[in-house]
Amino acid sequence: MVNEPDMLASIDATLAEIPDPELPCSIIDLGLVEHVEIDSDGHVHIVLLPTFTGCPALDMIADNVTREVTAIDGVASCRVKWVFTPPWSPDRINERGRASLKEHGVTVPTCGGGTPGPQEVQLRTSAVPCPWCDSRETRLESPFGPTRCRSIHYCDTCQNTFEDMKQLPSDPA
Repeated sequence: MVNEPDMLASIDATLAEIPDPELPCSIIDLGLVEHVEIDSDGHVHIVLLPTFTGCPALDMIADNVTREVTAIDGVASCRVKWVFTPPWSPDRINERGRASLKEHGVTVPTCGGGTPGPQEVQLRTSAVPCPWCDSRETRLESPFGPTRCRSIHYCDTCQNTFEDMKQLPSDPA
């Protein structure tokens, strides 16, 4: 028989140490972990949300989760499933993740910012603060960053470039 609360704590601690391969924080801090379930025989089922549907790091993350969780004493097996509902959003990034991203030059939209609906217009003039100097004298350099979930911005104050996590549109369905 599995002691579920103890094993769940061990799994959470393990997941908090698994880094996202493309960003400087863990999959827990990024909010990728949607659900963890343990059955009575020690089989663990983990549901994850991708930051982007076509993210090339999904297999690597799933392999790392499976390997690390299976190594926990009492875990018989680990199965990872990627789901797309609810859709991941930067609002899921916790404060530790936001601090780590900022430290590495990546900004995150403010929690609860949401996405404008079909009748709304989103005005963003110098809305993204620079992670290096906190100035709002910034501008979008390119909507295309090193990965599909980030864009490139430039700070006119400190003259540094930085990345910003994109706020993805909600599924209209």
